[in-house]
Amino acid sequence: MARILGVDLPRNKSMRIAIRALYGVGPKIGVDVLSAAGIDLEKSSNDLTEEEVNSIRGVLESYTVEGDLRREVGLNIKRLKDLGCYRGIRHRKGLPVRGQRTSTNARTRKGKAVAIAGKKSIKSMK
Repeated sequence: MARILGVDLPRNKSMRIAIRALYGVGPKIGVDVLSAAGIDLEKSSNDLTEEEVNSIRGVLESYTVEGDLRREVGLNIKRLKDLGCYRGIRHRKGLPVRGQRTSTNARTRKGKAVAIAGKKSIKSMK
């Protein structure tokens, strides 16, 4: 099993898919990294040798991925919150940031609605 940048690559997948398990590596960057490292795109992740893993690590050093990218994104969001700009306020409140409607959708950001119990009638309390 290949381990790159602290992430175990999925087993029994072609390398073009398996390399996407790294945060910040999508289809385009994945293909670019594999071609620069000289690895066949359809090669299984189980069949990687140690030299091939090291060549992938070497190519990935020129990209911002995993921990550095997470830190950068987190600092950008923190900067927006500290500025108090519109986007920062939306981040603080946990609401959609990019102009989506919130009256009917936005369940991902707002969370699941919890029903509030109504007042019990006086008759049922007696």
